[in-house]
Formats: sequence, structure tokens, C-alpha cells
Amino acid sequence: MRKLAILGSTGSIGTQALDVAARHSDRFAVTALVAHSSSEKLFEQVRQFHPQIAALSVEPKEIPADIRESCQWMFGENVLLDVVRACDADDVLVSVVGVVGLAAVMEALACGKRVLLANKEPLVAGGELVTEAARKAGHPLLPVDSEHSAIFQCLQGSPEKGRVRRLILTASGGPFVDYTDEQLRAVTPQMAIKHPVWAMGTKVSIDSATMMNKGLEVIEAMNLFNLPQSKIDVIIHRESVIHSFVEFVDKSVIACMSMPNMRLPVQLAMTYPDRIESYAESLDLAKLGSLHFEYPDYKKFKCLSLCIDAAKLGESACVA
Repeated sequence: MRKLAILGSTGSIGTQALDVAARHSDRFAVTALVAHSSSEKLFEQVRQFHPQIAALSVEPKEIPADIRESCQWMFGENVLLDVVRACDADDVLVSVVGVVGLAAVMEALACGKRVLLANKEPLVAGGELVTEAARKAGHPLLPVDSEHSAIFQCLQGSPEKGRVRRLILTASGGPFVDYTDEQLRAVTPQMAIKHPVWAMGTKVSIDSATMMNKGLEVIEAMNLFNLPQSKIDVIIHRESVIHSFVEFVDKSVIACMSMPNMRLPVQLAMTYPDRIESYAESLDLAKLGSLHFEYPDYKKFKCLSLCIDAAKLGESACVA
């Protein structure tokens, strides 16, 4: 039985992690739930999972009577750190949005807790700090992004540095991959959040539409896997069946494949180093028939180029 704290429990990744925990209640005890301001959704989660601690950054007008005394409640702008310090948890899933997650990741590692990382900005803005803290804590940083989870899995047989020739991150291309410059001038935020493959939060959906998301993932991969930017490539793969590749020095390539379902990388991080039954659809390559790949248009997706330029310049540029 692993005790799990979820920072960002009402978001896309947080709710999927809770779904995994509910389906495997013999393996997981949810001991802490933290949300920013989605109080009604958090109240329902508290009713279902009975955590020891529940918290909101934005304090609600009132706590419903039926759950007011059921757990310890925390509020305020420092609630992430307060919960990490106070919670009885083996694992902390950090699935909040933005650089606010950096301090929480560092605190969790300092407290000896294992970090399941779904928050991009801590590794982008604090890469060396975070990886060094993880080394000192003696825990692997367990990636929850499908691409980094895929690479993590592909490397299990050959973790030694020097055996990897390059990492290849796949990208769906987002909703605007085929748009002309003229069409791009007319896009709206509402169009941008309609991702063709993945159901994600608004911020990540916008980053995906601009491919800023993939640029951040390049920087993340550099820090997670201790490789220079020159050894990390990006390729468009619209079906999102191959989640990433690793090419080794002998030119053999290992890929991680499954039908698109974020519960798989979430579950793997939660159960690592074990694998357990999932409720995902099985991959049927004959039914799919074909998979497609193309190079990204770096002129169209300027945010991707911006991130790669920052990665080449170094950590301070990545922070900026």
C-alpha cells in the first residue's frame, strides 16, 4: 500500500491519478489532496477518498458540514509547501500548473518523498537543482508526461551514460499543424484548446497548440536524462501511438507504444517499478494500418524554436 499526496488533484492529471487509485484501492491510499480554487470538485474528492489533509490555495467561503471535520484543512498561497511538509505520504504527484511547482518538488525531495512529476516548469526553470536534489534524496524522478515516461521505459535496459545516440520526442502537432500563415492569423483561444488527440487543461492545451509544450519537453528531457540539446530531436506523429523513441549508439531504436491514454504513464509512475493491469485499450497495429511521421515546421511554430534556442544558451535562458 503506497500513500499518495496529489498536488493539483482537480486538474486533468490529478483526476486521472485518482481514477487509477480508485480502481486499485488495494494498492493506494490517498492521504492528501490539494487544489488551487476548484473547491466543489475538491469537496467531492474528499468525500470519495477520505484524505488526512485537504487544501486549497484560495480559501472557500465555507466547508460543507459533512466533510468539515473529516480531515485537516489548509489554505493560503503557501499551501503546497505546508501540505508536503505535513502529509504522511510515500509519493507526491506534482501536477500543478506553472513554476509554482518548483518549490513543492524541492520540498518533497528534501522530506524524503518520491516525486511523480507531471509539472514541466520545475525541470525547465530549476533543472540542475531538481536533479541534484533527487540524487541526494536517493529517489528517481518519475516522469508522468507520456513522452518522458516513454523514454524512461526505453532506457530501463541500457541506463548507462554514453550508450544513447539521441532521444526522439514525438508530437501530435496540435490543432494547427496544417494551418497556413493566413489561417493562423485568425485562430482563437477557443480553437486552440480543442486538441485533436489529448484532453488537457487550458494552459497545457494552449502550449500544445503553439508547440511551446514540446519545446519545454526538450528542456525537461535534457535535465531528466542528462543529455545535451544536440541529442534530442522532435518529430510530428499525429496518431500519438508512439510516445517517443530512443536511438542507441549502435543505431538500434527502441520505442514505447500504446493507444493514447494518459492513465498509462500516470499509473506506471504510481506503481514503479511494478506494472499492473490497466483499463486502457490494447494496441492493434493491423487495425491502425499505418503510422505517419514528419519534421516540425520551426518557422511556423516559433515557440518550439525559442525553447531550443534557450536550451542551447543554458539554464538562465531556460528560466527566462
